[in-house]
Amino acid sequence: MSGSGFAQFIPLILIFVIFYFFLIRPQQKKIKDHKAMVASLKRGDEVITSGGILGKIEKVHEDDKVDILISNDITVKVVKSTIQSLTNISNTKK
Repeated sequence: MSGSGFAQFIPLILIFVIFYFFLIRPQQKKIKDHKAMVASLKRGDEVITSGGILGKIEKVHEDDKVDILISNDITVKVVKSTIQSLTNISNTKK
């Protein structure tokens, strides 16, 4: 009787394993990589924010913020975690 009870849980266990390897684990890796990228930001890095703003980091503040130069004399202060990725914007068409 205990063998048939365990057999009922095998599909549930398999579903959890599938969810772990196809959903949970990749998401954790993506979060870890993003945190490492945010921690390594420095002056001069070209970035894209989650709002789609392209710019170059002018100053990194201690309070989890950065100043981003988005045009000649226009600087915007943003939270580091909103930076989506590093990029090479100098090669974009004008």
